[in-house]
Amino acid sequence: MVVTVLMVAEKPSIAQTLAEALSGHKHNTRSGVSPACKVHEYEGDFYGQKAWFKVTSCAGHVYSIDFPPEFNNWDRVDPLTLFGAPTVRNEANPKLRMPKHFQSEAKGCNYLVLWLDCDREGENICYEVMDNVVPHLSSAGGQQQVWRAQFSSLAPVDLKKAMASLGSPNKDMSDSVDARAEMDLKLGCAFTRFQTKYFQGKYGDLDTNLVSYGPCQTPTLWFCVKRSDEINAFQPESYYTIDVQLSKAGKELPLQWDRGQVFDMPIATLFLNLVQDDKAKAVVTDISQKEDRQARPQALNTVAMLKMASTRLGIGPDAAMRMAERLYLDGYLTYPRTETNTYPKNFDLQGAVRAQTGHPHWGDYSKNLLQIGLSRARDGTDMGDHPPITPVRAATEGQLGDGFRLYDMITRHFLATVSPDCKFLKTRVNFDIAGEGFSVTGRKVVDPGFTAIQRDGGMDDIHVPDFTKGEAVPLQKVSMGSHKTRPPSYLSESDLLTLMEKYGIGTDASMATHINNIVERNYVTLETSGRRLIPTKLGIALVHGYQMVDNELVIPKVRANMEKNCTMIADGKAEVLPVVQHCLRLFRDKFIYYVKHVDLVDQLFESIFKTLENSGRPLSRCGDCNRYLSVVDRKPVRMFCKTCNRIFKMPQNGQMKLYKELKCPLDNFELVFVANKVGKSYPICPCCYDDPPFGDKEEQGKHWNLNHPIYKKYRPAVMSCIGENCPGTLCLDVDSAPKWQIDCNICLQQLSIFEDKAHKIKATSDFCEECGSVLLDVTFNKGKSPLPDGGTERKACLACDDVFNAHTVSKTGRNFFRRNPNAGKGKGKGKGKKGKGKGKGMSEDDKAEERGRMMAKQNKK
Repeated sequence: MVVTVLMVAEKPSIAQTLAEALSGHKHNTRSGVSPACKVHEYEGDFYGQKAWFKVTSCAGHVYSIDFPPEFNNWDRVDPLTLFGAPTVRNEANPKLRMPKHFQSEAKGCNYLVLWLDCDREGENICYEVMDNVVPHLSSAGGQQQVWRAQFSSLAPVDLKKAMASLGSPNKDMSDSVDARAEMDLKLGCAFTRFQTKYFQGKYGDLDTNLVSYGPCQTPTLWFCVKRSDEINAFQPESYYTIDVQLSKAGKELPLQWDRGQVFDMPIATLFLNLVQDDKAKAVVTDISQKEDRQARPQALNTVAMLKMASTRLGIGPDAAMRMAERLYLDGYLTYPRTETNTYPKNFDLQGAVRAQTGHPHWGDYSKNLLQIGLSRARDGTDMGDHPPITPVRAATEGQLGDGFRLYDMITRHFLATVSPDCKFLKTRVNFDIAGEGFSVTGRKVVDPGFTAIQRDGGMDDIHVPDFTKGEAVPLQKVSMGSHKTRPPSYLSESDLLTLMEKYGIGTDASMATHINNIVERNYVTLETSGRRLIPTKLGIALVHGYQMVDNELVIPKVRANMEKNCTMIADGKAEVLPVVQHCLRLFRDKFIYYVKHVDLVDQLFESIFKTLENSGRPLSRCGDCNRYLSVVDRKPVRMFCKTCNRIFKMPQNGQMKLYKELKCPLDNFELVFVANKVGKSYPICPCCYDDPPFGDKEEQGKHWNLNHPIYKKYRPAVMSCIGENCPGTLCLDVDSAPKWQIDCNICLQQLSIFEDKAHKIKATSDFCEECGSVLLDVTFNKGKSPLPDGGTERKACLACDDVFNAHTVSKTGRNFFRRNPNAGKGKGKGKGKKGKGKGKGMSEDDKAEERGRMMAKQNKK
């Protein structure tokens, strides 16, 4: 009997690598239900049984957690109710059709082998896959049907080892992810919705779309603001040094004063006078030499890698994490998310070094390491997750492109961890000058050890001339240095990662995201030269405001306790429900107290930011009071009526100006003209855009509603959008003359029509009998008419008419309307070669146009 085994990886590239490794490249590939995930099939053995293997993948999480639709309206739902609101699982990406993909592939299968990433998130995805696969599995005679592969590398040898030692998925680890997701969703959304509406409704220069709160994000910001406060509170203090310089064998030697510095100028002057005595000389009192060493580095975990990438390469944590994941998926690194910084006893260090012997940059160094023998790697901490980040195979810059910088750093660090320590001879000469001690120190490298392979780890010799004990050396220069203490620097990304790791904020996999979030939310700015994080006035105001109301909203303690509780769930020491209920109850009480005392935060904001009344510029008139509305150009863009005390949401991209002083026939508001960077422009009524009079309220601000009279007149509909998966409508831009264009009311699809040949274009009330599109009545410029008879007027369909079609070009780079000269009337619709568009020779352009025609017909009906 042949059994069928379904194997699921986390990403399509891993599925392909897995199939190639386990089948010996003897597999077939076909499409599945999901457009993103192929299915690779091959024959083999599964625990002594002949088996047919199907290898496919998901594309990250199958589901995401959210509130039901009735809780997602910010205007109607009290944020306090979110703490007790139900949650639902939605498809993370409906277009990928992952549940149906797994259900389809599971039919007829006897076993499921899960090859998801071996961390908590991976375990959670395991159970998302199982929910769709297990109910459809065929019987396996009472044997275990669901198996879990444990692996840290995509090297064929490691994948085969994992296949030979399958285990079971870990429900506790999966539950810890669900618990954290529910807690973060509810408390984060409650605080974010409340303070976003409250502060954006009062202030015009916050320059952010969301005034967000996050249980990890906010303590991360607190570290940055705390350092900023220390800098601002710093009071510089003067200190003084005695600087002495000798000359020996033609070399100038600055000496170090044993006292270092003093903070009292009269005392410093006293010491200076002693040393400056005409008879004073530097008498050698002691000469010592000893061999010292610099220890090789520890193995690399995620946080250490991110810190090195920031300080050495100038690559931010978020970008470095994405780069490392790409290198892992391509089979060049082991799994990049690990807290372990010591190699397991069974780790094949010899093999990892041997894989680098052919590299053009460090191949010879690797060969030499193998010849002299690898040094024992330093002990570290084994967290029981994954081995340290290690190169799997050699790669060059030509193969990796931008990713080579990170790969180069990781590989050199790995080789350094198994290299000898750097040994050097340290020389110290002590001097006595009028009873005051001074010294000079030098070194000579004996064995560079690991520093020979690290780019920035090299150690230079510091030469000290020969001295003899009792030798008196004349002083060449004596002076008193005056200095001031300096404030600490702003936190660098590396500093922040260290603090987050120390206080348990986030996981090794999420720290980079939290740092990126506070930058994107405009809470801090990143100084790219030194990779330092400088809090903005918004970030500082938020943290100080939280501290005025409830300090525990920002300090790391509360989040660290949440992480500990999630770890207890993952370790099977705590149940999900009590942990989640306790956390939500705690933060619900804090939320109620915060709302009650938000006026304390508001007082702080009032002293820093401009109110809406004092922000923005007058633009158009309100239809209710006939006074001017002010447009606030800072994020989020909105308009505000001071008289009516009403805020109107506006499009977030584009420049706004008054539209011909025309008014909306529905509410008498003056129309506003919006033009974005890609050339798409349209008029809107501020009131109708904020509160649509037509269609579903949930569509607020998403697109133009074609039933509105201003669009019927100024952006008349022509045909359905030809963009794939876009339900929008292409509309004539009556303001685009002489370079006429047609824009989609939803997506960025744009068509350029007739170049500069048309003088006037009008959308008629007639429809094309063939495709259902609106007919255009075009008057061409004399001398530029493309009509065969030289005429200047024609009413026809943009898609089906030969002349109109030939002068229609998509601005997205694809010409959807390029006609086949051998085809009949209408592309793929007449009696030409392509029949009715269903022939085998249809191009992607033909298919796209066919979709547009069908959608136009449906809309006409």
